[in-house]
Amino acid sequence: MKVFPRCLPIIVAPASLLLTWEYEFKKWDIGVPFHNLNNSELSVKEHNDVVNANNWSNTRQSTEETRMMKLISWFKDKSIMGISYSLYKKIAGGAESEDGDEKKRKHVSVDKRKVNSCMRKVLLETPGLLVLDEGHTPRNKKSLIWKVLSKIQTRKRIILSGTPFQNNFLELYNTLSLVKPSFHKTILQELKRFCQKQEHKKAPKEWNWEPVLGNRASNTSDDKIKQLKLLMDPFVHVHKGAILQKNLPGLRDCVLCLKPDSFHKQILESFKSSQNSFIFENKQTLASIHPSLLLEFKLLEEEECFVDKDRLEKLRLDHNAGVKTKFLVEFVSLCAAHNEKVLVFSQFLDPLHLIIDQLNSALKWTEGKEILYMSGEVRDRQTLIHNFNDENSQSKILLASTRACSEGISLVGASRVVLLDVEWNPSVEKQAISRAYQIGQKKVVYTYHLLTQGTKECDKYCKQAEKHRLSELVFSAKNADNHNEPKNCAADIEDRILDLMIRHKNLKDMFVECVVQPKEREFESFGYWL
Repeated sequence: MKVFPRCLPIIVAPASLLLTWEYEFKKWDIGVPFHNLNNSELSVKEHNDVVNANNWSNTRQSTEETRMMKLISWFKDKSIMGISYSLYKKIAGGAESEDGDEKKRKHVSVDKRKVNSCMRKVLLETPGLLVLDEGHTPRNKKSLIWKVLSKIQTRKRIILSGTPFQNNFLELYNTLSLVKPSFHKTILQELKRFCQKQEHKKAPKEWNWEPVLGNRASNTSDDKIKQLKLLMDPFVHVHKGAILQKNLPGLRDCVLCLKPDSFHKQILESFKSSQNSFIFENKQTLASIHPSLLLEFKLLEEEECFVDKDRLEKLRLDHNAGVKTKFLVEFVSLCAAHNEKVLVFSQFLDPLHLIIDQLNSALKWTEGKEILYMSGEVRDRQTLIHNFNDENSQSKILLASTRACSEGISLVGASRVVLLDVEWNPSVEKQAISRAYQIGQKKVVYTYHLLTQGTKECDKYCKQAEKHRLSELVFSAKNADNHNEPKNCAADIEDRILDLMIRHKNLKDMFVECVVQPKEREFESFGYWL
């Protein structure tokens, strides 16, 4: 901005991250104002630039007027604009963002329509530099946010992402096409088809649980990936986190396969895989944590015969009835005794609420003191985060939604991270672990992936690992220095708390397998746990 003071940069980011950007600009005091378009209040500068200069009324403005004032202030002087993906989609998407709702458009006044049209034009045509934070967000070509961002006329674009490869090469191709619109012209048709081949694939009626690592006809795929990497090299810059490796004590990753007791196993075997695959997977995922969570679903007639609902209801507060809840309550209790805080992630909210009740029953902990809870509905996150990160606070465990809380927040108060269930997308879990493993962390971070024996979680984890392998292959560092950096793992560091549990006479029988810093060759043994 010193060289090009009128370049009018715009940063698009998840709403929660805009506050981080705003805080960083203030912290480093670079002398460039940051206008947060998501903030409904005018800053002093925005007020002086627009209200006083243009003799606008000091009465409370509408939301549209406030946003227009921020845009004017950004346009008038050297400054930076920040906006969330959802708001950018709403404003720049225009009528499309209303999902074709004619009634909504009819009730919008002419003046308001003009203001919205003007703001849309500004967002699409004015920025000289576009920055997308968590830039993998608009990766679906059919989504409105991708369509809207593809219309922006800005030539200079930067996409920032710690996890650019999410699920498949089609999504990666879409992301690359967004940051470099001419990308599709430089790619060979054969390579383009390789990236897009999943576009026309129909979803299977049943999940295919065969381990993908066994099909290593992927040599051809690996060759294609190398070709793709060569095309990406001129404009994709890979940084492997050397600052974390040099400044943090370490990261110890562990996969635990746990053995359910006879009743829990009976419940897990009562499902009928002939039903909708999505429902089947969700049922098994929740029931693998604690059998009483099966009550959250409508059961099939055949399942009703095998499931004793009254017994499940009575077992709800008994953490020993579920192998993952049994592990977690004992584990959290030991961590508290060693003055270590625990961060627990689940893609579902029901297990988190259940665990809150079980911790209250077993340890007499209460929500808001020893137990903290964070989901997408929690508004005052900063107070909660500060409480958890404060070494002197009473908090001992934070239960969080993986989807809502795995990006843009710092939870370095935790040195133990437990992942209750397995996500198809490895990037989501990587982001979740990064909440604790980031600058500011003073301890070794121990992570635990919990898998229940007798479920499809083991195969699912294998598929997730293959996606991670592909990501590493695509984004392996070009820079030779990166290969010489110390690894960010701490496999050789003892895990006293886990060792205590494995040796405990009343707990050791629940452990089927424990794999530390799992390598690709070890994944094939996962199938034998079933």
